[in-house]
Amino acid sequence: MASKRILVVDDEEAIRYTLAAFLVADGYQVESAADYGEACARLDGAGFDLIVADILLGAKTGLDILRELRRRGLVVPLVLITGAPQLETATEALRLGASDYIAKPVTRDMVLRVVRNVLSCYAVQVERERFRSHLEAVFAGVQDGIIAVDAQLRLVACNGAAGSLCGLGAASVGLLVTEAAGGCEGGCLRLLREAVADAHPVAVDRFRCRRSAGEPRVVSLRATPLRPSGSAVSGAVLVVRDETHLDSLEQTLKERSQFCRLIGRSQRMQEIYSLVEILAGVDTTVLVTGESGTGKELVAEALHYSGPRSDQPLIKVNCAALSENLLESELFGHVRGAFTGATTDTVGRFQKAHGGTIFLDEIGDIPPALQVRLLRVLQEKEIERVGDSTPVKVDVRIIAATHQDLLHKVRRGAFREDLYFRLKVVNVDIPPLRRRKEDLPALMEHFREVFNARFERTVRSFAEEVLLAFVRYDWPGNVRELEHAIEHAFILCKGETISLEHLPPELRQLIGGVRHPRRREFDAAEAIRAALERAGGNKAKAARLLGMSRQTLYRKLVELGLAGDDD
Repeated sequence: MASKRILVVDDEEAIRYTLAAFLVADGYQVESAADYGEACARLDGAGFDLIVADILLGAKTGLDILRELRRRGLVVPLVLITGAPQLETATEALRLGASDYIAKPVTRDMVLRVVRNVLSCYAVQVERERFRSHLEAVFAGVQDGIIAVDAQLRLVACNGAAGSLCGLGAASVGLLVTEAAGGCEGGCLRLLREAVADAHPVAVDRFRCRRSAGEPRVVSLRATPLRPSGSAVSGAVLVVRDETHLDSLEQTLKERSQFCRLIGRSQRMQEIYSLVEILAGVDTTVLVTGESGTGKELVAEALHYSGPRSDQPLIKVNCAALSENLLESELFGHVRGAFTGATTDTVGRFQKAHGGTIFLDEIGDIPPALQVRLLRVLQEKEIERVGDSTPVKVDVRIIAATHQDLLHKVRRGAFREDLYFRLKVVNVDIPPLRRRKEDLPALMEHFREVFNARFERTVRSFAEEVLLAFVRYDWPGNVRELEHAIEHAFILCKGETISLEHLPPELRQLIGGVRHPRRREFDAAEAIRAALERAGGNKAKAARLLGMSRQTLYRKLVELGLAGDDD
């Protein structure tokens, strides 16, 4: 590596000679100048790595050299030599941009120590600037929007794509995200807040962004907390991917693989995506039905965050988790003295959801007395707090969900018929996983990405026998059970591929465990037959259902003796 080049500027020849001797002996290349004019002339030639200048140079000063460097746009560290190292002089020199100063009389050790420190710090600064420039170039070239915030959700940085997608720019830096993105309705903010608060990555796929400043876009969001080693979360980075064109194409082909956090390519899921899109913009009550674990809460989130209330609260209440008295207070609030222990006025969930949406999960478990009060909210759009007769107007959208047969409960007299029909203005019924096994590959891939991010792993695939086993299994716990099974597998898997041995023991037992090769061949044939039957004989579709290529399917048809004359 070439030695560093240093320019020494001093009007005393003895000091120039002494400084040059010190520096040359330490391996530096040194040139000298006797005054300001000579120094400026030398700046026109080859570049210097450092300038050491006396603060007094006749009519000029070392600070004038510093100003000239700035005028020429030259970034060269400068060390000043002063015979009067008062605090004011040193402070002024450093304020104007000097890297350090040396007090007379100069000594060899002092000169070398200062020069080495300044050059070392400057090298770090140059490397940092080079890295920053490279990073900016990468950010500028990325088509996804990249937004960085601090722990208080103030904008730290954003790239050009974030400007077109989110309306952010250099002028937005330093502002709270809520102030910077004035036309945003809160979807990105919700993810950033969650990433910072919970200190783990969060994602939403195919979120319908409704910025007031442009046409609605379909975007996928990934928020990752910034957590320096051994310290608290210092902020988060949000990546916004515009998938409007892809979503539009998939709608045309009726093959969307996801909508918000709902996942699946099956025909029934396509119908649900379309229905949710319609309902999102209509302020009506919706009843979501389906078995436990099918994703009813995800439908509620999709309805809320894809609609005009997305910038307002989504309040969730599990009606089965609370006793009648507690549920009444939770829903409607209470006043001080309404019951024993009510020491203060409390705002209920309906008031907290004002302007937004309230999600009443397990609505089938709501007690009869509360059914009457809930009916009044639906009819009158007002509530009364426990212990208070004054009505309070609330503007909320109600989404209810249940895994029970409410109509059967109505016939038994366990659920009010008028409330049932008020809730079921529109019904979104989520099919159990056993009836949409063609969605298994997409769900598995989704959870692979989720747990790779959460556990900071690099699991790349599932063994083929895992998919075949999953196809055989009926999943009584639905998508929630699948998620837990894959999470369990991630914890046990130390490599890049999840195999049967990584699945929960009870699941392995139900699906036959690690089977004899002949048994596996039989199961593979069974799974392929089932996929072909579900696909109506279309091998390309059957291959997609099984999560394999057509070539692999054709090979297995031959290996298992299932190939027909047309193969």
